[in-house]
Amino acid sequence: MSNGCKPIPSRVLDPQLVEARRLQIVQAAVVLFVEKGFHKTTTREIAKASGLGIGTLYEYIQSKEDVLYLVCAYIHGEVEHRLAEVRDASRSGREWLATSIRRFFHCVDELQDYVLLIYQETKSLPKERMHPVLEREEALVHLFEEILERGRADGSIPIDAASVKLIAHNIVVLGQMWTFRRWALHRHYTLEEYTERQISLLLQEIRARELEGTQGSQGSQGEGKS
Repeated sequence: MSNGCKPIPSRVLDPQLVEARRLQIVQAAVVLFVEKGFHKTTTREIAKASGLGIGTLYEYIQSKEDVLYLVCAYIHGEVEHRLAEVRDASRSGREWLATSIRRFFHCVDELQDYVLLIYQETKSLPKERMHPVLEREEALVHLFEEILERGRADGSIPIDAASVKLIAHNIVVLGQMWTFRRWALHRHYTLEEYTERQISLLLQEIRARELEGTQGSQGSQGEGKS
């Protein structure tokens, strides 16, 4: 997927080694960013935590902002990959939606610190790096829009077209809320309980919209007969 952003230059030519080392850097940096904050963390500390010399670190990145961008790219890549794994053309939109929500919420749970960092520190990225990060956030919403549109097409998700984008945004925020509000939510729900309750509430809302539409249609027919 092209994100309109120039790739981060590397002095190392082996793409597999670059990917492995950058993952190593990202994993070490996340721990430091969570503990100290992005601005108080130095590249020298990131290098040490990564098990790399400072000179070696700069063979793979050019700045601390590059590391933050790689953190954002990593979480988006993981979410996109895991949602692609449950894509199934044989399922109804409703079944695909429930499966995708479960997969998304589990991914957020596993990568909580990464998700939190994106929203706390994205503002620290230069404009040319922030734009593609926001584009990939929007792409995640589009994935759920696609699922909802499948459900509209096969009749398993009876919602109006104007509601699709808002519901897709709501799903993404509900997943992220497991991270943002974890200080409260984790005391009352397991991940499974939280996920199933949110799916149930979402489907109840969809069902309510369906009933409203049916009743409205019946009312109009009755008026026409009187």
